[in-house]
Amino acid sequence: MMEETFNSGGVRGVMHRPEKPGGGALALTHGAGSNSNAPLLVSLARGFAGAGLLVLRYDLPFRQLRAGGSPHPSGAARDRDGVAQAVAAIRALAPGPIYAGGHSYGGRQTAMAAAERPGLADALLLLSYPLHPPAKPEQKRTGYFPDLRVPALFVHGAKDPFGTPEELRVAIAAIPARTDVLLVEGAGHDLKKAASSALLIWSRLQDLLGSRQ
Repeated sequence: MMEETFNSGGVRGVMHRPEKPGGGALALTHGAGSNSNAPLLVSLARGFAGAGLLVLRYDLPFRQLRAGGSPHPSGAARDRDGVAQAVAAIRALAPGPIYAGGHSYGGRQTAMAAAERPGLADALLLLSYPLHPPAKPEQKRTGYFPDLRVPALFVHGAKDPFGTPEELRVAIAAIPARTDVLLVEGAGHDLKKAASSALLIWSRLQDLLGSRQ
């Protein structure tokens, strides 16, 4: 497995190239308070690459513009453009399905980009999807779910304050595509307990598409 810096076409991150490619490719991004070097992303990317998946973990545009701070709603469309650019960057590099995913804010923007751009990816990997702000369940971030027509795997901590497992299962019923939930017992929003679960997550993604080798 080889890891190399990637910086092309406005996309910046690290490419993980598997020794035995063939599983497809994944564009994976970070949450609002982090970047592409987040330990969770690094661990999962290495695990996925070990299973044959080409992985690009990349920085969203807001993070490229500012090393610190948080994304602003006014820049969300630009971040979704960044998702589309990252997916385009990997599309020609590996045979097989194209996956797009992210942690928290990155997953939300990835899913919104997929809803806006049919055919963006074959399936989504959404880590700690932020259903609502903590303690504000009325402020749902799911209004576009009926327009999300791509299979999605939600990896979610049982103790995530951004949405309970029950809230998640109710919300994803509005998605017309196939969905699956991988619940991580004892995990919070950071999903640290899932860092070593790349093979299990990869297996569930393959099952979602019916593409297990």
